[in-house]
Amino acid sequence: MSAQRPAWVPQNIDLERPNAARIYDYFLGGACNFEHDREFADQFLKVMPDAELAARRNRAFLRRAVRYCVEAGVRQFLDIGSGIPTVGNVHEIAQAMDPECRVLYVDNEPVAVAHSELILDGSPNTAVLQADLLDPDTVLNSAEARDLLNFDEPVALLMVAVLHFVPPPAQPRAAIERYLDTLAPDSLFVLSHGTSEGLDDDPVSNDDSYHRTNNPGVGRNRREILELMAGTTLVEPGLVWTPQWRPESPAEVDEHPERSLVLAGVGRKP
Repeated sequence: MSAQRPAWVPQNIDLERPNAARIYDYFLGGACNFEHDREFADQFLKVMPDAELAARRNRAFLRRAVRYCVEAGVRQFLDIGSGIPTVGNVHEIAQAMDPECRVLYVDNEPVAVAHSELILDGSPNTAVLQADLLDPDTVLNSAEARDLLNFDEPVALLMVAVLHFVPPPAQPRAAIERYLDTLAPDSLFVLSHGTSEGLDDDPVSNDDSYHRTNNPGVGRNRREILELMAGTTLVEPGLVWTPQWRPESPAEVDEHPERSLVLAGVGRKP
């Protein structure tokens, strides 16, 4: 994408500062990113060479987790922190298995929302809402949620590669509890979270340039990530590196799954 502002990008969006959603889009081979995002991403790969691999493995986990949810009988998806809809969106995966699946995408990034609106225009059983993960009442009481989701039936709550942008003082667990309290029994909580666990060093924390983005990250260890999933029962194989979560073939898991940099799991609400 050129430096010129595309017509669909809201005027109030700062294209000069790198953004996590657009960087992730770039790693996945998407086209919804800008010069400063790409420059930062290329520099970041010098510090964290496995970042692009991690993004692609995380997207592969999302695909497998959505399929698992549909196979488990869930037909409603609340994807919070959905980001920019690149190839392999939740609605594409779920509706390929059952066209009746309904998906509400939620993100606080205006570019992600604007691009989602373009992609979802005319797409049945889907909607997008601009809102913050930490404001569950706005999400759950929105017109989009009321029109699309039935909270008396199981819902798949997705928070994939988003919570590592929420620092502890923001109390993400309180927001998660609010979402889970609203969901019916047998709902599923799909989570993936970046971690430096398993690495000899944490190059992200040691690299000041990372904080030039408007979404500086926070590392959590396995125990802290499991605490975010409290109130659910983990389905097999538990909280594992993304390629280890129900791989479709043995070839998907190499000798160093920790290179994925992301732990992932799915919990079932009792």
